[in-house]
Amino acid sequence: MSRPIKIAPSILSADFADFGREIRAIEDQGADWVHVDVMDGHFVPNLTFGPPAVKAFRPHVKTVMDVHLMIAPVDPYIEAYAEAGADVLTAHLEAGPHPHRTLQAIRGAGMKAGLALNPGTPAEAASELLDLCDLVCVMTVNPGFGGQSFIDMTAKIRRLRAMIGDRDIHIEIDGGVDPKTAPLVVEAGADVLVAGSAVFRGGSVDAPEIYGRNIKAIRDAVS
Repeated sequence: MSRPIKIAPSILSADFADFGREIRAIEDQGADWVHVDVMDGHFVPNLTFGPPAVKAFRPHVKTVMDVHLMIAPVDPYIEAYAEAGADVLTAHLEAGPHPHRTLQAIRGAGMKAGLALNPGTPAEAASELLDLCDLVCVMTVNPGFGGQSFIDMTAKIRRLRAMIGDRDIHIEIDGGVDPKTAPLVVEAGADVLVAGSAVFRGGSVDAPEIYGRNIKAIRDAVS
């Protein structure tokens, strides 16, 4: 199945003092989705956004708000992120013993369900969960920090794409995506690219055209 490539800038790389204008700027400059990295200081070593922050972002997001939970446990917070306005909610397979139930709960709360796999987790671990997934997120860094170097997961992406077949499931890549690495993952079968520093580097809400050039550079690299 041929899919248009979606660019999902991670606002973890945005100006924390000006999220509203930052979100509007990246969307105006060609972002397809807005990616929100939620970290709890427990499942991963960093601490970022909770449901009130996501709710505050929601009025500014006109495309798709793609919320990536790097937290454990997940299930007690699903309803809160649904109420905050997440369109896609992604949980890590490694975050708890019952990922099937977690994916069911995400869909039951009215959101698209994503399943994230850490670099050390094989594609085959998702095989019995794909029918509950709208998206599989392949981590190409170890989760917890922005700006890390890309880990080559192209073989895993190819296995996932083969496992997915003609099912309507996105493969999202998160970590180290830039114009050099984007073609590698797209060729392997990915269609949603999360990019943080590669989009925000050099720009600002007062110079948003730089965001646009950065987004275009990634898009051109995979076209």
